[in-house]
Amino acid sequence: MKLDSKYFDTIRVKRRGPGAAKAKPETPVCAWEGCTKPGTHKAPLGRDSEGQYLNFCVDHVRQYNKSYNYFSGLGDEDIRKYLKDSLTGHRPTWSMGHNATSPNAAKPRRRKRGEPFDWAAAGDTAEGRAEPQRRVRPLEQKALETMNLQTNASGEDVRLRYKELVKQLHPDANGGDRGHEERLRDVIQAYKLLKQAGFC
Repeated sequence: MKLDSKYFDTIRVKRRGPGAAKAKPETPVCAWEGCTKPGTHKAPLGRDSEGQYLNFCVDHVRQYNKSYNYFSGLGDEDIRKYLKDSLTGHRPTWSMGHNATSPNAAKPRRRKRGEPFDWAAAGDTAEGRAEPQRRVRPLEQKALETMNLQTNASGEDVRLRYKELVKQLHPDANGGDRGHEERLRDVIQAYKLLKQAGFC
């Protein structure tokens, strides 16, 4: 690195010393009529003057804030509208499910030619819609057969049948006879499997 390089000639360093200290910016005078104290506190100018402030001293800013009314000159209906809009940050909103311009909006159903009674749409109504059938797996089918239940049995049916079979097959109910113990074990396993499968 050479000290007599052409690049060092263009670098200027500003000397800092006691005379280089920054001058403090002057604080504005209080905007209250007749007050000469420094105006160190900002107060809003008014509703129609967003972003503009008056500078006051501590005593006068308190007095100004007590008498300040953002809604002065507005009617009750305008105030209500402003307060309602302020809940959403004054941004536009739409009712849920009523945006007809949305690509996901429901389109009116058109009938096909030759369908005078609209048979295709008959199954779409709440009354005409069939209850979806649960697909029963082979193990679940075997468990239902073990408990002597149909494939469309509800959870309550499964619970009641389980209680009934346990009471019937338990050795304490049979005077200590352990002849039904294997069947009881099968019923308990079937119930556990149906419970895991979400039948009850």
